[in-house]
Amino acid sequence: MKFEERLNDLESIVEKLEAAELPLEDALALFEKGIGLVRALTAQLDEVERKLEVLTRNAAGDSELREMEEPKRGD
Repeated sequence: MKFEERLNDLESIVEKLEAAELPLEDALALFEKGIGLVRALTAQLDEVERKLEVLTRNAAGDSELREMEEPKRGD
Protein backbone atom coordinates (compact mmCIF):
# COMPACT_ATOMS: atom_id res chain seq x y z
CA MET A 1 0.00 0.00 0.00
CA LYS A 2 1.29 3.47 -0.85
CA PHE A 3 2.11 6.03 1.81
CA GLU A 4 -0.66 8.35 0.67
CA GLU A 5 -3.24 5.55 0.80
CA ARG A 6 -2.24 4.65 4.35
CA LEU A 7 -2.35 8.29 5.39
CA ASN A 8 -5.82 8.72 3.87
CA ASP A 9 -7.01 5.58 5.68
CA LEU A 10 -5.63 6.91 8.96
CA GLU A 11 -7.32 10.28 8.47
CA SER A 12 -10.61 8.51 7.77
CA ILE A 13 -10.27 6.47 10.97
CA VAL A 14 -9.55 9.59 13.02
CA GLU A 15 -12.62 11.31 11.58
CA LYS A 16 -14.82 8.30 12.41
CA LEU A 17 -13.48 8.10 15.96
CA GLU A 18 -13.95 11.83 16.53
CA ALA A 19 -17.39 12.15 14.94
CA ALA A 20 -19.34 9.05 15.81
CA GLU A 21 -20.81 7.41 18.83
CA LEU A 22 -19.40 4.01 18.04
CA PRO A 23 -19.87 0.90 20.10
CA LEU A 24 -16.77 0.21 22.17
CA GLU A 25 -15.82 -2.85 20.14
CA ASP A 26 -16.00 -0.94 16.86
CA ALA A 27 -14.03 1.99 18.26
CA LEU A 28 -11.36 -0.36 19.59
CA ALA A 29 -11.08 -2.15 16.24
CA LEU A 30 -10.67 1.19 14.44
CA PHE A 31 -8.12 2.33 17.02
CA GLU A 32 -6.10 -0.86 16.55
CA LYS A 33 -6.18 -0.46 12.77
CA GLY A 34 -5.07 3.15 13.20
CA ILE A 35 -2.13 2.12 15.39
CA GLY A 36 -1.09 -0.38 12.72
CA LEU A 37 -1.23 2.34 10.08
CA VAL A 38 0.82 4.72 12.24
CA ARG A 39 3.48 2.05 12.68
CA ALA A 40 3.56 1.31 8.94
CA LEU A 41 3.75 5.02 8.08
CA THR A 42 6.56 5.53 10.58
CA ALA A 43 8.48 2.61 9.11
CA GLN A 44 8.08 4.04 5.61
CA LEU A 45 9.29 7.47 6.75
CA ASP A 46 12.28 5.91 8.53
CA GLU A 47 13.20 4.02 5.36
CA VAL A 48 13.01 7.18 3.27
CA GLU A 49 15.14 9.02 5.82
CA ARG A 50 17.83 6.31 5.63
CA LYS A 51 17.82 6.49 1.84
CA LEU A 52 18.15 10.27 1.93
CA GLU A 53 21.08 10.00 4.32
CA VAL A 54 22.84 7.71 1.87
CA LEU A 55 22.09 10.02 -1.04
CA THR A 56 23.35 13.11 0.80
CA ARG A 57 26.71 11.77 1.92
CA ASN A 58 29.60 14.01 0.95
CA ALA A 59 32.89 12.90 -0.61
CA ALA A 60 34.29 12.00 2.83
CA GLY A 61 31.33 9.70 3.47
CA ASP A 62 29.78 11.93 6.13
CA SER A 63 26.11 12.83 6.01
CA GLU A 64 25.58 16.51 5.59
CA LEU A 65 22.44 18.51 6.05
CA ARG A 66 21.38 20.32 2.91
CA GLU A 67 18.48 22.67 2.46
CA MET A 68 16.01 21.59 -0.16
CA GLU A 69 15.88 23.77 -3.23
CA GLU A 70 12.61 25.28 -4.32
CA PRO A 71 11.33 23.63 -7.49
CA LYS A 72 11.90 25.73 -10.58
CA ARG A 73 8.72 27.06 -12.10
CA GLY A 74 8.21 27.38 -15.80
CA ASP A 75 7.57 31.13 -15.91
